Amino acid sequence: MDAATQPRAAEGPEPPRGGIWRDRRLRKRWRYVGVYGEELMLCAAKAQVGPASQAFWVLWDRASGEQLAHTAMRPGSREVRLDGPSLEIEARGLRASLRLGEVAPIETICPSGSGWGWTRKRAGVPVEGTVETPGRSWRIEARGVDDESAGYHRRRTSWHWSAGVGTAADGRAVAWNLVEGINDPPRGSERAIWVEGVPTEPAPVRFAGTEAIEFEGGERLAFASESERARDENFLLIRSRYRHRFGTFSGSLGGIELATGLGVMERHDAVW
Repeated sequence: MDAATQPRAAEGPEPPRGGIWRDRRLRKRWRYVGVYGEELMLCAAKAQVGPASQAFWVLWDRASGEQLAHTAMRPGSREVRLDGPSLEIEARGLRASLRLGEVAPIETICPSGSGWGWTRKRAGVPVEGTVETPGRSWRIEARGVDDESAGYHRRRTSWHWSAGVGTAADGRAVAWNLVEGINDPPRGSERAIWVEGVPTEPAPVRFAGTEAIEFEGGERLAFASESERARDENFLLIRSRYRHRFGTFSGSLGGIELATGLGVMERHDAVW
């Protein structure tokens, strides 16, 4: 990858701590885990913006074409439990017990107006466990992404984000975390491409909506959507328009030709 920096590892510190407000900005923090497999794709997240919290999950059964999803707004909900390497979901219509393995993370703190955002990302994470829906169960051995983020982001923040896993044309295992609009300075961003578990940082990318990602050298990573979770929320002080799509990828990943690719494309517009 011509524009890549040296590999970045982050045994790193915990996210910088602070109160619920800082410089008239609410504190945000979230953790998202995605699992991208041939039979199913699954994501689960817990998020807080100031005093408000929510948890959600989405399951996409690729064989049947069925999508299940739920958002829990109740404070203290234990529908989604993320504890270290463990992800547990206990919900009407879905039970999941998954354990995340190890892969080298990247970690960064980036400016956001007069505030900042911290994030630690791991892509290509091995995931094992079980998923059950009424009348169906899966034994999972797949790869995915683990996203931990926090900070005092600018009041209005809009971004595109993609994460995925795949195999290069030459057989190497690859994974990625790519973004435009948040944590994306020219250097020291959250952008990363993992090749055989080793992350490097590509140059800034441009998202063509949720249809493709374009790289500095002219390479293009195309996306074919299979399912979408759309949610619009308006709590006056906090407003959000969120689009999350599971699907497949093809083309070039910053100079690496893909043979296969599975993952997510996301668009988020927030006033928070």
